[in-house]
Amino acid sequence: MQRKKLPIGIQTFREIREEGYYYVDKTALAQQLATEGKYYFLSRPRRFGKSLFLDTLAELFEGNESLFRGLQCHGRWDWTQRYPVIRLSFGAGRLSKAEGLQEHIQASLDDNAVRLNVSLEPPTQSPHLRFRQLIQQAHAQHGQRVVVLVDEYDKPILDNLTEPAIARQMRDGLRDLYSVIKDNDAHIRFAFLTGVSKFSKVSIFSGLNNLNDITIDASYSAICGYTDEDVDTVFAPELTGPGQEANPCLVQRLQLDRHLRLQPVRPAAAVRQSASSGPTGSRPARRHF
Repeated sequence: MQRKKLPIGIQTFREIREEGYYYVDKTALAQQLATEGKYYFLSRPRRFGKSLFLDTLAELFEGNESLFRGLQCHGRWDWTQRYPVIRLSFGAGRLSKAEGLQEHIQASLDDNAVRLNVSLEPPTQSPHLRFRQLIQQAHAQHGQRVVVLVDEYDKPILDNLTEPAIARQMRDGLRDLYSVIKDNDAHIRFAFLTGVSKFSKVSIFSGLNNLNDITIDASYSAICGYTDEDVDTVFAPELTGPGQEANPCLVQRLQLDRHLRLQPVRPAAAVRQSASSGPTGSRPARRHF
C-alpha cells in the first residue's frame, strides 16, 4: 500500500481529500445522522476530531460530490440537493467579556451572510435576531432549508468558570442564540452542535430542548477518533512490515493515544448481562481513541 501524509492537526475535509492525507471514512455515520434525524448534540474532549467531522458534514450537505468519491456514502447520497450551511465556531481564542462574545457572533454571522449571498441588518441589532434573519434569508435565497453546524458551543462558558458572573453572561448570550434554532424549525434541514460538556436543559439548552444527544449512543461510538481496526488497515503502510521501518511519528502518537482510548457504550441490558455472566466466554469490547 502507498504511504500518504499523516493528518495530524488537519481539520479540513477538503484538504485531507485533495492533498493526499490518510482518511478514516466517517461518511456512513454522517449519512446515517442526516437520514435518521434532524437535531443532534455530541460531546467529546477537545482535539478529538469534532471539527473535522463537522467540516465533513458541511461538505456533504453542500453537495461537493468530488470529495466523496470512493467513500462509503458516495453512492447513497443525493448529490442533486445542495443545502445552505451556516457554521458557527467558538473554538478559537478566549472570550472574557460579554461584549466580546457579541462581537464574535456578529462577525460569524456576517461571514456566513457573505458566503451565502444574503443581506443582513447592521450589527446594531441583537445577534439572535440577526441569526434568525440569516436562517430565513438563506432558506429563501437558496430554495432549500438550512443546515446549522456549531462547533465548541460551550467554550465561552468553560473559559470563564472561575468568574461566575461572566460565565452566566456567556450562558445567557448563547442561550438566546441557540433558541433561534428551535424557533426556526420550518427553515432548518439539519442541526449539529458539538462541545466538551452538556449543560442542563434549564440553563443553556432551555430554549433548545429537542436535541438528540448521541454522546453515549453506541451507534455513534466511533464517530470521532480511530479504532484498532482503523489503525491496522488505514494506517497499515506506516506500521512495521517486512523490509520497512515504522513511521516514528505515528508510533509515538499511537503509544500516547492507547492510554486515551474509550470503551464504546453498550446498552444497559448488555452491561447487566455481561456482569451476571462473568468473564467466562466474554469478549472485550472494541476500543476507540
